Amino acid sequence: MESLPSEQRKRILVVEDDLELREQILVPDLTEMGFDVQGAGSALEMYRYLMRSEVDAVVLDVGLPDEDGFSALTHLRRSADIAVVLLTGRSGSADQIRGLDGGADAYLVKPVETEVLAATLRSVLRRRGATSPKQAIPAVLNAYGWDLALNGWRLTSPERKQVQLSHAELLFLAALMRKPGSAISREDLSQSIVAELPEFDPFRLEMVVHRLRRKVEEGCQRPLPVRSIRSVGYAWTP
Repeated sequence: MESLPSEQRKRILVVEDDLELREQILVPDLTEMGFDVQGAGSALEMYRYLMRSEVDAVVLDVGLPDEDGFSALTHLRRSADIAVVLLTGRSGSADQIRGLDGGADAYLVKPVETEVLAATLRSVLRRRGATSPKQAIPAVLNAYGWDLALNGWRLTSPERKQVQLSHAELLFLAALMRKPGSAISREDLSQSIVAELPEFDPFRLEMVVHRLRRKVEEGCQRPLPVRSIRSVGYAWTP
């Protein structure tokens, strides 16, 4: 593979407590495949690194010694718009759903071929437009007093109370808030999510909406202004 100039390499932080896996396999292999890669052995090391450096994506092990990877994912989603690929030995569907609904861009189960991890990173960065924090332009949708931060993945109520969103929740709300008051079919909503999140199962749309309603009622102390229209879909209503 022809090496890219350093300024064109996507910056990856591999957060993995297995020293041999991290330093002898993942970091050198991903570097060889054209990424600018650094390693961290714990969530604390990751936070310290991110305070002084910018990255395009984080490969995040779920089983960290100092903090559960799902919790670390939540913190990342609250503080930065960084692509996150979860890397874990947990193969259960419940953990996969938890990770994806929590905002992970992809979920890979160990053992994973480095080529697959590299391809996943390239795919995730393409979907996100490969925007780094410096390049990201703040974007907010507003409808009937509610704000949706597209880069920060947050929904803010008219009373300025906020909830953090998963990737699927963000895409669902963005589709509705771009056409406030208009009914959008379930098929169109599902397609708008799948276009950015190919692994999303359209049959889970109702579950996404159910969890989102509960999240907003708990976090904002008011109902989510999304109306379910029988035999049609959903609409963002006043």
